Amino acid sequence: MEYNNPSEIVKDLTFSTHARDRIMQGVEKLASAVNSTLGASGKCVIYEDAMGKPVITKDGVTVADSVVLMNPVENIGATLIKEAAKKTVREAGDGTTTATVLAHSLLQEMNEATGDYSIREIKDSVNNSLKKVLEYLDSKSINIKGKMLEDVASISCNNDRKLGSIIADAYKSVGEHGVVLMEESDTEETFSEIVDGVQFDCGIKSQHLVTDTEKNKAILENPYVLIVAQAIPNIRKIQSVLEHVIKEKRSLLIVAGMDQQPMSALLMNKVKGNIKINIIDTPGFGATKMDTMQDLATITGAKVINEELGDDLDLISPDVLGEAIKSVTDATSTVITVGEMPEEAKDRIALVNKKIKFEKNPFIKSKLEQRLAMLSGAVAILKVGANSKIELKEKKDRVEDSIYAVKAAIKEGIVAGGGVALHNASDKLKDKNSPEKILCEAIKAPYKKILENAGINYGPNMEEGNGVDVVTGKVGDMIKRGIIDPVLVTKTALINAVSVATTIMSADCVISNVREYESGK
Repeated sequence: MEYNNPSEIVKDLTFSTHARDRIMQGVEKLASAVNSTLGASGKCVIYEDAMGKPVITKDGVTVADSVVLMNPVENIGATLIKEAAKKTVREAGDGTTTATVLAHSLLQEMNEATGDYSIREIKDSVNNSLKKVLEYLDSKSINIKGKMLEDVASISCNNDRKLGSIIADAYKSVGEHGVVLMEESDTEETFSEIVDGVQFDCGIKSQHLVTDTEKNKAILENPYVLIVAQAIPNIRKIQSVLEHVIKEKRSLLIVAGMDQQPMSALLMNKVKGNIKINIIDTPGFGATKMDTMQDLATITGAKVINEELGDDLDLISPDVLGEAIKSVTDATSTVITVGEMPEEAKDRIALVNKKIKFEKNPFIKSKLEQRLAMLSGAVAILKVGANSKIELKEKKDRVEDSIYAVKAAIKEGIVAGGGVALHNASDKLKDKNSPEKILCEAIKAPYKKILENAGINYGPNMEEGNGVDVVTGKVGDMIKRGIIDPVLVTKTALINAVSVATTIMSADCVISNVREYESGK
């Protein structure tokens, strides 16, 4: 059955309880596949990729992505949960499996409560309880220090202490302002190397610029760098630069505002393969914007083109270009690595430090500190190696989760891991006989599932911060045992789980496309 107009596609309508039941069946199937990977004793999942090749993984979002259900209504339920998991990994870098477990558990509790309470009462109660849980998690947050760094890294890469130690050492090497990236190694070994580089908050401007669709990143190897203070009005202004880049068979990173005409022209040529290019906005804001651009120019060896200072865009030549070893742009930021920081950069660091010391205005001081972070931050490259492509894929998934988890832990601190913090939050919630019990019971699920995957019976009565170490089977203080979770990851997983679960419970009708196998044709 083929239709030329999307509005002509035949639809099937499912209503009320029947609709939610079908959605729940889809959620149940997805959760069963993903939940088995949770915790130190979580199992791997083997799935068949689009080419029919088997892939082994313990990464929750990878497992979820592989699931497409035959029944369209069930598939809608699974897809909604997948979106919650993906949103969690985009925002916190980890926590996909936790988000799935929480969403599944919350939907079960909400569904059971529909006999006693209205949908509105349930939603209002869950959202009110959510605020209390988030406040509890913030109150228990501990700043990461010492061995905790390695603990977070190890847990996030499936309790691999050796790998966790390499990741932790990489973060220690680059300091609090540094950046850790991941690449494939040319050998079977996994190691890190430190290079000079900078990170700043300028993300992808167009999906057409993405080079790595799986990670949603725009990556350029050995690019030239062009920095322009004003918006580029048309393609002719940078024609000579583009011709030079193409002649040299290099890529080009443009740091500038861009009018629609030159943007469209560059995107078209990029898509056609005529030029390797990425375009990002100029970093910085307000009074510090020009200084920040000059910082970047100093690091890359570029010259800032500024019409306000007499530079003529019509006369731009290749000698204004800087260079870098690599540039990586994701949704929110760009990392540029260079061979070696020039002496001029060190002089600018000293100058910024001096300004910070004497600056009284808190706003300006914070901007100066951001400049300092950009100028002084190093970049660690984690070279991931393995004995086979299948092992490499699984190992890279774990390393990437760990990198983001450590970053999240540094940002907002840590709490007791293994689902214990959420379990403790549940114990702190009051009015267990009201609709508040819905979220109260649901957030116990990660801890219960981790024990279940390890074959350990669940015991509810424990002191705050204590839980079962599933590796040893012993009960104790989770933080002291090195079993810890980043606060940001836990909070983000919970927020997204609540969002998707309450949305699903609000649905009274599901409209799905009729498939050919259902139509009988």
